Amino acid sequence: MASDLDKTKKAWSVLIVSTVAFTVCFMVWMMFGVIGIPIKKMLDLNSTQFGLLMATPVLTGSLIRVPLGIWTDRFGGRIVMTILMALTVPAIWMMSYATEFWHFLTIGLFVGLAGGSFSVGTPYVARWFPKNKQGTAMGIYGAGNSGSAVNKFVAPVILVAFGWTMVPQVYAAIMLVAVVLFWMFSYSDPAHLVPNKVSFKDQLKALKDPKVIKYCQYYSIVFGGYVALALWMVQYYVGEFGLDIRVAALLAACFSLPGGVLRAFGGILSDKYGAHSVTWWVLWVSWICLFLLSYPQTDFTITTVNGPATFHIGLNVYVFTGLMFILGIAWAFGKASVFKYISDDYGQNIGAISGIVGLAGGLGGFVLPIIFGALMDLTGIRSSAFMFLYGVVWVSLIWMYWTEVRQAELLGSNAKPFSLQS
Repeated sequence: MASDLDKTKKAWSVLIVSTVAFTVCFMVWMMFGVIGIPIKKMLDLNSTQFGLLMATPVLTGSLIRVPLGIWTDRFGGRIVMTILMALTVPAIWMMSYATEFWHFLTIGLFVGLAGGSFSVGTPYVARWFPKNKQGTAMGIYGAGNSGSAVNKFVAPVILVAFGWTMVPQVYAAIMLVAVVLFWMFSYSDPAHLVPNKVSFKDQLKALKDPKVIKYCQYYSIVFGGYVALALWMVQYYVGEFGLDIRVAALLAACFSLPGGVLRAFGGILSDKYGAHSVTWWVLWVSWICLFLLSYPQTDFTITTVNGPATFHIGLNVYVFTGLMFILGIAWAFGKASVFKYISDDYGQNIGAISGIVGLAGGLGGFVLPIIFGALMDLTGIRSSAFMFLYGVVWVSLIWMYWTEVRQAELLGSNAKPFSLQS
């Protein structure tokens, strides 16, 4: 009894300190979403270059996720997470001394290592809990995505008061403190390690499963899209609605905050209703929101019996923010439900599978800002970013329909019972 109580205390200590550490890592990972705006002005970057600047940290944070997930299975999450966070501290500090575009890109690659923390923490915290609670545990840990919103609250204040160069210095100090706290309050359990007889090749065999590719597609939307828009939204508000950077960051947090914090609630829903049901509704809500967000500011003139009449169609800042808030909630639930799929289907190989799915989501977060910038330069339409995401969601809805919804048996002995009566 005492042993079970001790294990439960350790599990919750691990979960809480890991979530705090992941929040700090995500805050650092999203740093360019705010400081990128004065850097863009300083370097006179076009939209495509700006997209590349913001996306560079996301690239390394994505590519390293697969090996980090496997190393977590092999060596344990405590040591891997500690080393990973410690390695980012010097790079974060050096960011304040960058003066050329290539400086920011190069240092950004090292800062991006912080984004790989997700593939360490997910299997690390999940294995401390029973299977019926893993969705909730991973959802709580995933709420560290709210570090994106924390960045939008903290960075603009520092930027306006002391200039953008102070932001990386403060963030480096915060990361160093997070490393110490994580090591002090986290634990290791040898029973959570994958046995040494399991080879690297054996761990990757499951990647041949087409379901993994499908989960990658889902996650490239709910996480990749979240990361991309979290980076893109501050400058979108500034350009589209002419807002001050502090107000723009605050409104952008209306998307980032629920997109991070409510991931925990998405884990609870996934445990209760299943990964498929939650993901299905997430994609439909996303489809509707992105359809409305895609419509650009439009003025048109028609000829009436009384002469020409001009009309304006477009979202004002309030409606736009409301739709972004709803989209953030939907994607928070979706991020949790995709990983519930993984814990259900690949319970003994969570590290490797979460790594490859996290890689797909992270690569989405890397590619999308560059696409947003290229579309902006090509069309001159800011909402083209939402148009592109709308098309990607369509692909996922069709894929899910043919592989999951259509597979459900409606008639016969295996069909679920239903009634028209309440």
